[in-house]
Amino acid sequence: MHSLTAVRSEVARRPAAPVRHSQHGYDDALDTDALDHSMLMMGAMMAYPRNSEIFGENEPAEYLYKVVSGSARTYKILSDGRRQIGGFYLPGDIFGLEFADEHTLSAEAITDSKILVIKRSAINALAGRDAAIGKQLFNLTGRELCRVQDRILLLIKSAQERVASFLLEMAERVSGDNSIELPMSRQDIADYLGLTIETVSRTLTSLEGAAAIEVPSSRRIVLRNRLALSRMNG
Repeated sequence: MHSLTAVRSEVARRPAAPVRHSQHGYDDALDTDALDHSMLMMGAMMAYPRNSEIFGENEPAEYLYKVVSGSARTYKILSDGRRQIGGFYLPGDIFGLEFADEHTLSAEAITDSKILVIKRSAINALAGRDAAIGKQLFNLTGRELCRVQDRILLLIKSAQERVASFLLEMAERVSGDNSIELPMSRQDIADYLGLTIETVSRTLTSLEGAAAIEVPSSRRIVLRNRLALSRMNG
C-alpha cells in the first residue's frame, strides 16, 4: 500500500514538462494526446497490488491518476456499512478529478495495477499555458459529469436493465467486441449497480437462458444478442 507521503516523494522526482512550441503555440501533432504525453513526462509510475488503496475519502485531492495496466474502482462506505462503487477505471482511463480540495470517494486497485500519478496543480498550470491540454482537461471533466448523470439514470432502472446496460458498457470499454473478460467480481458489479450479488447472478442466468449472453466463466461473458440487450437497456 502506498501512503500519500510516498506518492508525493515519487512524483516530486519527476521534471516539469517541457513547453511545446510551434507556429500555433503548440505542437499540432500532439493535440490528440497532449494530456497523456504530459502525464508521462511529469508523472510517476506507481505499482498497486490487488485490493490496495490508491487514495482515501477526505484525503487531499492533490493528484490525477491514469491506469496504465490493471484496473481500479472508486467507492464509498455508507453509514449502514454497505459499499457503493462509484466507477470502474480501465487502462487508459484517468480518474481522481475533483471539484473540491478533498476526495469524495476512496479508490482501490481491483487487480495488480500500474498507475501513472501526476500532481494536479502541475497539470492545471500546464493547461493554462497549453491550449491542447486545457481542451483535453475540459473534455475529460465533461465525460466524468456524463458518467455521473448516466449512473443516476441507471439506478432507477430495473435489475435486468441495469445488468444489460453494464454489459454493453463493458463490451465497449474492455474489448470493443462481444467477448468480455471482466476484471471485477460479481460483488463489485452488484455494489456498482446497487443490487445484491444474488440478484446479479440470477439476472445473468436469466439473460443466458434467453440466449442474450453466454457465461463461460465467472469473469468471461459473451454477448450473443446485442440488439436484445439494447432493448432491455430501455
